[in-house]
This record gives sequence, C-alpha cells and structure tokens, in this order.
Amino acid sequence: MHEMRVKMEDAGKRVDNVTTKYAVALKPEMEISRSLIQRMIEKGEVLLNGATVKTGHKVKPDDRIGIDLERLENESTMEHDRKIPKAEKLPLDIIYEDDDILIVNKPAGMVVHPACGNYSGTLVNALLNYPGFLTKFNEPRLSADLSSEARRAKEEAFPPKADPPLAEAEAETTNACQAKPSAKAAWRRRDERRVMRPGIVHRLDKDTSGIMLVAKTGVALRKLSNQLKQRTIGKKYLAVVRGIIDLDEGIINAPISHDKKIRKRMAIDEEEGKESVTYYRVLKRNKDKNFTILEVRPKTGRTHQIRIHFSHIGHPILGDTLYNGPVVQGLSRQALHAKSISFIHPTKNTLMEFSADLPPDLKCLTL
Repeated sequence: MHEMRVKMEDAGKRVDNVTTKYAVALKPEMEISRSLIQRMIEKGEVLLNGATVKTGHKVKPDDRIGIDLERLENESTMEHDRKIPKAEKLPLDIIYEDDDILIVNKPAGMVVHPACGNYSGTLVNALLNYPGFLTKFNEPRLSADLSSEARRAKEEAFPPKADPPLAEAEAETTNACQAKPSAKAAWRRRDERRVMRPGIVHRLDKDTSGIMLVAKTGVALRKLSNQLKQRTIGKKYLAVVRGIIDLDEGIINAPISHDKKIRKRMAIDEEEGKESVTYYRVLKRNKDKNFTILEVRPKTGRTHQIRIHFSHIGHPILGDTLYNGPVVQGLSRQALHAKSISFIHPTKNTLMEFSADLPPDLKCLTL
C-alpha cells in the first residue's frame, strides 16, 4: 500500500478529489479518472489513515491516503480497455467518399463518438466496421516500453503538433490534477483521443440529424481540423423554432458557458462565457401552428450553441425540452438538422460542398 500525505493546500477537500490529484501526479502515464478512484474507495481499496472512508469525506492536513498501486494500474488498464471502441455492423448513410474523406448523413439518436454511458452504437463504432475507413486510427495507445524506432515511427505518423482540438463544439473536460503532465502522459492522452474519436473532425448532438465530415487519414484530419479552428468550414442548419420571428434575418451574439446548476445544460454567461455568434434567416413562417423555419449559420461552434441561443431569445427549438422547447406530437427530438457543409478538400485544395436531405420526421413537420 502506497501512502500519500495530505498537503495543507488540500485540507478540507473531498478525499476522492485529493486522491485523484495525487494519483495522477504519481502516475501521469495512466489514464486515471475520478470515477475510477471513487470505485476503488467504495470497494475499500483506498484507505484514509488506515481505515475505509466515504468518497465525500473531507481530508485534513497530514492525513494518510493509502492506495494499492498495482490494483490502481490494473483498474486503469481495465477501464481503458472497456472504453476502446469496437467495430459494429451499423448502417451508414454515405453521401460521398474518396481516399481522404467521408461525408456521412448521421441519423438523430446516434452518438458521434464513445463517451460516458455510450460506448456502443456510435458513429465511430460504425466507421470502424466500414471497409473504406482506415483503421490505423484505431491503433492501441503508446506503451511505455516501445523501442525508440517504434516511437519515432509513431511520432512521424502522428506528430504532436498535428493533434488538433476537436470542434469548438465539444466542451473540454479537465482532470482533477492540474500539475504539468509529462511528455509520456501527453502522448497517451493524444493517442487516447485518436482511439476514441478516430477521424472525427466535428460533432453533432445525439438528437441532431444531418451531415458530418469525417477524415480517413491523419493528414486529412489535421488539415480539416485546422480549417475548423480557423472557422473556414461553412455549416448550415435547418431549425424549427417556437413562435413567429419578425426579422427576416438576424444575429445572436451571446457568450456561452456551462450551466452552474444543471450539468447537462449550457447557459448564457456574460461574465465567464466564450464568444458565441449565430446568424439566421427566415425560410418560412407558419402562423397557424406558431412556428418559424430558419436557416442557421453558426460562426462559432460552442456546445449546444444553436439550441441555447434560440431559447435565449424566446424562440426555443421544437422538441428541445432541455432548453424549454415545446413537445410536438410525432417528434421525439429537437427539430434541428445539419443540412450542408462546405470546406477545402485536404489534398485536392478545391472547394467542396455537400448537403443532406431532411429526415422524414422533419419533412412532415415543415410541410
């Protein structure tokens, strides 16, 4: 049992948070999550002053936290292996394909990549089963005992500077440990991202349907992600919102941050929110049914941006109950569809634009 002493700066904090912080600092090469530490505490595999403890217990200076490092490593490896996405035979609506990219029409209800609670049935699981998708994205993570030759080969295939963020649409998660990570730990996190999200350039919410751009090679992923970062990829959505919008076109400029009370929601936050800009124009007004059909172009790509912006101005998207949208008979999700995308092809350097037809539930709604 390895013992760690609680520092004065961590006094009064939860034992699960402090243990996670110290464990990550001690073993940065592992992917140690707070949920993993919590499970170990609940099973009595983490002790405080030699006794079992509850996860929410507040620690005091010089408290002794004991943890079995061999058990920690085994648990970390098992957690990682459980999360590695497996190829699954799932239907894919391929709009376009060449050696570098795939254009996919994602159905509502499909999660883009594996994450907490969704390790199966995702777009990534389907892609890994697709013959045209390059499975080198799914190589196992970099191990500590790779030879220098193998490490160099890995670095040439996936140089560190080539690892882009996902879309701005994805909310970043932070580890409880804020210590500067080792180079090995940084490599493993980069490799974990490739394993979990191979080829994914940008995201769509689970219950948003429509067009998605997927990279088939590392070069394509790097170039397309850079376009996304520079905001040169054009995306248009069709949204159906409650009420009648009088202006023919408009701009919503309201900073977005995480909701401080409800974890799953985002919120408008003038003080701490990130810049968030959405352009829209009216396509059709239905006064009898009290809704407006819009073409929406987000300049930025924050999580739930379109949904929270229209809720903010009093016109929530139909079916979007998370943001106060009205329930509509025959519609089991938000009335939001990614209808087109435009970008510069990563190797041909030509402008390309693709569109995805409306699914039946939205076609019926907009007739």
